[in-house]
This record gives sequence, structure tokens and C-alpha cells, in this order.
Amino acid sequence: MVRLRDIVHGTVLLLAIGWLLYIGRDVLVPVAFGALTVYVIVGLALLLARVPLLGGLMGPALRHALSIAIIGSVLFALVVLVLANKERAVELAPGYQQSLLAAIQRWAVYFGIEDEPSWTTLRRDVLGQINLQRVLTTAVASLGQTVVTLVVVMLYATFLLLERRSFSTKLAHLSDNPARVMRIRDIITVINRRIGAYLALKTVLSVVLGAVSWGIMVAAGLEFAVLWAVLIVVLNFVPYIGSALGVIFPVLMSIVQFGDFGVVFWLFIALLAVQFLIGNFLDPYLMGNSLNLSPFAILLSLAAWSQLWGVAGAFLAVPITAVMAIVFSEFRGTRLLAVLLSQNGRL
Repeated sequence: MVRLRDIVHGTVLLLAIGWLLYIGRDVLVPVAFGALTVYVIVGLALLLARVPLLGGLMGPALRHALSIAIIGSVLFALVVLVLANKERAVELAPGYQQSLLAAIQRWAVYFGIEDEPSWTTLRRDVLGQINLQRVLTTAVASLGQTVVTLVVVMLYATFLLLERRSFSTKLAHLSDNPARVMRIRDIITVINRRIGAYLALKTVLSVVLGAVSWGIMVAAGLEFAVLWAVLIVVLNFVPYIGSALGVIFPVLMSIVQFGDFGVVFWLFIALLAVQFLIGNFLDPYLMGNSLNLSPFAILLSLAAWSQLWGVAGAFLAVPITAVMAIVFSEFRGTRLLAVLLSQNGRL
């Protein structure tokens, strides 16, 4: 029987943990991303080991080094892509400005607004409410902080890889009871298997989604199709909200570029159809029950971790919740929580 004192103690403990997670987010978020990066590096190294000839010629250390080099090259290519598109955006900005104004004016006519908007009135009524200098300062600071965070994440990932060498030895000395050590080892094995499978399958699905979306955007003639496709791949790791944003951002760009709502409408339908088909058919078929998490639990964790850690929490919500569910299932006092977090109640 659950006593009132236990409920009070549990609530206080939960609030204390939440407070610590919030105030320690600057340290904990890079560590969490570093751990996920290790999963990606190890998974890629295992994939390289299966390549004929190549796997036999390289030892584990060399495979891990090559995995880090591949990931670093991908990140460098993304930086180059962003910088290249920045220059292109500056060149096309005047034309986009005129196209956007024409679209706003058409909507004004459609809704029966008597005074046709112009950039003068828009700057006075809308842009006048925005402190442009503050926005630019914040954007530059955010970009710089992102670069610093990426460097810190890679440092954490590197040291975590080094820790893997002695982790088994440390694990064996956690307790004098071999059964307890074996239980902890089994929990870690389950966590590694589920999170590794989730990241691998989610990455494949995200790349497929990005490639198909890129083809649609190229066919429509949308500018920066590669950049939008990369953004769609990244956003697909955020449950529910990411799929919506992966459609909204390119559609907004199409409004600015084309100003033709016929083109915008069909682009919206095509991107939405791809998201729907992959999210509702291919995703469940491949992912199956890999994490065994309830959709409501995922939505709740998305809200909770986004509140605690912002955008980073949205990306980390699913892996962290999966780890919590696995750990909760191993203890009698928290097994109820694991059942509630699971998809079908089977642990």
C-alpha cells in the first residue's frame, strides 16, 4: 500500500531532480549530446567493420578514428553549406522582398483591407516594433554559442570513447556481489541496444525523408533545396513538432520566392504527403517497438524536456525517456512508472 509519506518524499525528490537538471543544463546538455555522439561513432565503427577487406585491415581504434573523421567532415560540409547559402540569400534578398510584398498585397485585397500595404507602412506598423539590433546581436551570439557547444560535445564524446576501454573493469568493481554487477551490466546492454537501434533506424528514415523532400523541392524550383532538406533531416529527430516544422519552413520560403499560391499549395500538399507516408507507414514498419514508449509518454516528455533544456531537450526527449523507462523497469518501486511509459505495458 502506498503511504502518503512516500508520495510526499517522491514528489520532493522529483522536484529536486528537476531543479538540478534545469540549473545544470549548460553542463548536462553537452554531456548528453556527447553520449549520443558516442553511439553514432560506435555504430559507424561497427558498420565499417562489416565492410569487406576494409574491416579486416583496421583495428577498433582506427575504425573509431575514421568514424570521428567522417562525422567531422559532415559537420564541416554543413558549415560550408550554410555559409554558401548565406551569400546566395543576400543576393536574392531584394527580389524576395518584392515577392513578399506582392503576396501581402494580394492577401490584403483578398481580405478586403482598404489600405494597400507598402514597405513603408509595414516597417512602421510591424518592423517598428522590433529592435533589429537586438535581434542581430542575439542571432550572432546564438551562432557563436552553437559552434562552442559543438566543440564541447566532440570533446565529451572523445573522452567518453576513451572511458569505454576501462568501463568494464570499473563496472566489475562496483559491487562485491557478482549478481548485482551482472544486473547492472544487463541494464546497460539493453540501453545500448535500444538507443543504438533507435538512432540508426531514425537516421535512415530521416535521410530518406530528406532525400524525397529534396526531390520535391527541386522539382518545384525552390531555392536552397539542399539546406531545407538537411533541416528536414535534423528536425525529424524531434517527435511530432519536427514533422510540422519540416513542412512549414520550406512552404514559407515558397511564399516569399514564388508569390504564386498555386505553387505554394501543391508544394505544401506534396511535402505533407511525404511526411504522412513515412511517419505513419514506413516509420512504424521499420522502428516497430524498438523503444516501447507510449505516444502520450513521448509527447509528455517532449513538453517536459523542452521546458527544462529548450530546443536541446526536444532532441533528447525520446532517448532520455527510453533510458528512464528501462531503468524504472528494473526496480520494484518504480516499475509502475515503467509500465505507464511503455507502449503496451509489457516490459
